[in-house]
Amino acid sequence: MDNITHSVVGLGIGALIDRSVAPEPDAAAQRTRTRLLLTVCCLASNFPDLDLVLTRLIEAPLGYLLHHRGHTHTLVAGIAEIAVLLGLVWLLWPAARTLLRTSPRARMAALGAACAGLLLHMTMDGLNVYGVHPFWPFDARWFYGDLVFIVEPVFWVAFGVPLAAMIGRRLPRTLLLVLLAGVLVGVTALRYLQWGSLAGLLALGAALGWIAWRRRGDRGRHALAAGLAASLAFVAVQALALHAVRADVAQTVARLDPGEALLDMAMTAYPANPLCWSFVTVASDAAHGGYHLRRGLLSLAPGVTPVTACPARIAGQATQPDAADGARLAWQHEARHSLAQLRDLQKNNCHFDAWMRFARAPSVDAAEATDVRWSPFGNRNFSTIDYAAVAAQPCPQPVPDWSYPRADLLQRPDARAEVAR
Repeated sequence: MDNITHSVVGLGIGALIDRSVAPEPDAAAQRTRTRLLLTVCCLASNFPDLDLVLTRLIEAPLGYLLHHRGHTHTLVAGIAEIAVLLGLVWLLWPAARTLLRTSPRARMAALGAACAGLLLHMTMDGLNVYGVHPFWPFDARWFYGDLVFIVEPVFWVAFGVPLAAMIGRRLPRTLLLVLLAGVLVGVTALRYLQWGSLAGLLALGAALGWIAWRRRGDRGRHALAAGLAASLAFVAVQALALHAVRADVAQTVARLDPGEALLDMAMTAYPANPLCWSFVTVASDAAHGGYHLRRGLLSLAPGVTPVTACPARIAGQATQPDAADGARLAWQHEARHSLAQLRDLQKNNCHFDAWMRFARAPSVDAAEATDVRWSPFGNRNFSTIDYAAVAAQPCPQPVPDWSYPRADLLQRPDARAEVAR
């Protein structure tokens, strides 16, 4: 997820923890505890992204691909990150140190906020198509949720409205709510969101605002809990939608290419929209010694939102309607690649081998390779590597030992499925 989302959710959960624990005996200590828990949970919810400083260890794009969402996004490293974060708070914040010395409930709440923030970060990153490997070093596989878009306004509203409602002064509270509504209207006008999604977000915000007003005596606890419940319900709806989308796509691919073995479907959700999905399929074509990539769009409810109405700014236009149901599914691109070329490059080009520890949908031409989860075939994106130009350079170091997402194409000795969903 983006760091704005991580921050808003971290602040919201920190505030919810504070309001769920018995208050401190005096007002000054309570104010310190509130600030402490919001700060700790917000920082913890962003702490794993400090791995961005490690992306310079090896040349682009491998530094970012292999070291972002890397070791700092694992449960083992999370223990150390919690210790570092709480240690810095103890050293640099005298008022918080005094509170933590004297209040057992504040100590437990601070530890809980730090743990919650770290787990939130890893979980939220695991909900999208990029993936994480949280169980390293015990399990180096990538785990892909494929459930939620990387920038999700549902979370902004679910926690942003209750947080804004907690502000005592009317002017800053109003300005924050107007800013949030303005951003939502703006991204809708720019065609990143459908107008129906905007209506749903505004309705959610209004409901949370009403709860905050009706329950204003509980310091926003009910509104924050309702925002958390709305977020969990949204993820559950996305999970149900993903299950239906995977079944539809698998059935369609089997109809079009009955001789191929479907290996993977990388799904990208649209923001605040469980009906529209972008996908890339990976299939092996043993009869021709190759593998087959397809990129397309699908609408779960074409009567409500035909696939051509899905926001083009997210995943492009629906250009080739499916022959059987063009309102429901449209194809954008397809490519067939040689398995022999892929395996030869992985064996003989150490830069390409390192890149294959990230690539889930590898499209390979004569000089470059791109993971097409993030762009149409033939277009460069942040994952593109010019493997021919770097072939003679020294091998990149250090390369993490992440499992190969496409071990099933590489015919590695450990060719069990190395992609978990």
